[in-house]
Amino acid sequence: MTTTPAPAATAPPATASPRPGPPPRPRPRILLASTAGSVAALVLLVAVGTVLDQPLLVPPLAASMALVAGAPDLPLSQPRSVVGGQLLSALTGFAVLAVAGPGLWGAAVAGGLALGVMMLARTPHSPAAATAVIVALQAPPFWSFLGLLALASLLLVAVGLGAARASGRTYPVYWF
Repeated sequence: MTTTPAPAATAPPATASPRPGPPPRPRPRILLASTAGSVAALVLLVAVGTVLDQPLLVPPLAASMALVAGAPDLPLSQPRSVVGGQLLSALTGFAVLAVAGPGLWGAAVAGGLALGVMMLARTPHSPAAATAVIVALQAPPFWSFLGLLALASLLLVAVGLGAARASGRTYPVYWF
């Protein structure tokens, strides 16, 4: 009977990179420009949302602004995804609303379907799923909601452009 020797234990390669850690601290100029831009954009959106009686639109747009100002290089932060993802998700919410009426079950379906719609359209923007949920829960007026959402999304992109210029960063990486 022949026996084969056991394989020798192998050590991980010496070139293995260490586990990733948290991101580096931002330079003060980037921190100040991103924070100031975010605060200004969100205060403006609260003012407009309050006047138009759409204050629930602020939470998903706050998350959108966090991506635009805090991670301007990500695909989720690009204008195509911010504007397109928000509008497509709202339309998805309105479609579910038309079929199911307002409510929690329809809102859950709208949020999930919004992800699929954004993936198909190549406009990934995770905060926009919350917009679909808001539409399916609240049943806002179609045209005024879409108009406000389009304006708000464009405002976030514009503030992102200004904050990037003020901080010396590049935004957007691509438009459409």
